Amino acid sequence: MVQHAERYRGRFAPSPSGPLHAGSLVAALGSYLDARAHQGEWFVRIEDIDPPREVPGAADTILRQLESHGLHWDGDVVWQSQQTPRYQRAIAELSTAQRCYHCDCTRAQIKRRGTNYDGHCRNRQLQDQYTAIRFLNTHPLQHFHDRFHGHIQCQPSATEDFILRRRDQLWAYQLAVVCDDRAAGVTDIVRGEDLLHASTWQLTLWQALNDIQFDAKTVPLPRLAHLPLVRGRDGRKLSKQNHAPALDAETALDNLMAAGRQLGLSRPETEGFIRVEEYLTWAIDTWRALKK
Repeated sequence: MVQHAERYRGRFAPSPSGPLHAGSLVAALGSYLDARAHQGEWFVRIEDIDPPREVPGAADTILRQLESHGLHWDGDVVWQSQQTPRYQRAIAELSTAQRCYHCDCTRAQIKRRGTNYDGHCRNRQLQDQYTAIRFLNTHPLQHFHDRFHGHIQCQPSATEDFILRRRDQLWAYQLAVVCDDRAAGVTDIVRGEDLLHASTWQLTLWQALNDIQFDAKTVPLPRLAHLPLVRGRDGRKLSKQNHAPALDAETALDNLMAAGRQLGLSRPETEGFIRVEEYLTWAIDTWRALKK
């Protein structure tokens, strides 16, 4: 199913809902190492399409944190908030192809009818601008391959008609991430395993956009690799919502080494590193040997 372009293009795409923490550094480092180990490009995209969750100044903080940890990106930073025309075009072309529809169901209504959305609004032909827009998921993906997890059998939710634009008129993550990755020609997505099963919807939508020749092109489906999550002492995933402490730039080398250990990279403490750049050079070479 997955095709490969000649030139590796990867990305790190944080949301500006707070500064980077130990968990998000694992995702950033893993995607960075994979790109550099494949002699590819590594881009940064700020996913700032959910204003209610954004923290003022967080995006600039994230970029400074990446730089202080030696994770330097290629090209210009991409801001999702500036990509609205692309998302509007995608909705328009999917609508013309009869691959999406309006839905006014609330979460409570959906829950009363069952575990997953049941397609209640598929044939209602709603037009209210304050409804959500759902993808008509007539050919859901059944399985896919992940480099680190192997064969993934899709969950029952994979058959849902998932949301492309929310009722509050904000763009849904599934639409934005697929449109932007296609536009950037991303070949490899390396990220946390909490997004493993969301890949089902994203690959399905990616293929649908290829089918309708969105933006007059077909883009090969990306290769996927989902990294282990970092958990706190309580067993919960480290996250901004769980108040994980922000990375301290003064301990950048220690932070990177800890993240590397989470990714399976380690060597005897007697062979310590002095500079961030020295560690990253070693980590790239080690990742190349372990992960190819």
